[in-house]
Amino acid sequence: MLLKFLMILFLILILIYLRNFLKLNRKKNFYGAKKLITFKKSNLNNWMNLTKKERYNLSKQESIAYLDKRKLLLDEIRKEYKKISKGNSKENFNKK
Repeated sequence: MLLKFLMILFLILILIYLRNFLKLNRKKNFYGAKKLITFKKSNLNNWMNLTKKERYNLSKQESIAYLDKRKLLLDEIRKEYKKISKGNSKENFNKK
């Protein structure tokens, strides 16, 4: 019984560490890409000269960067909303 419990606990710990490892790898650069390059109409030829894998990696980086920025913005909005709602609840309480 104790052996089964230890095995289950061990598997849970391995899954947690694996999840954390994958989260860290997601934030790293793909295939040694140095920085995020943005392409516009003016440098469309540069974009087309990239290989399919390079274009895929750049788009993947852009989406990860967008998700990170979005998370930060949502956290800021939530903090501001909490401040506003606390202020409103205190004002309503003082009026009564």
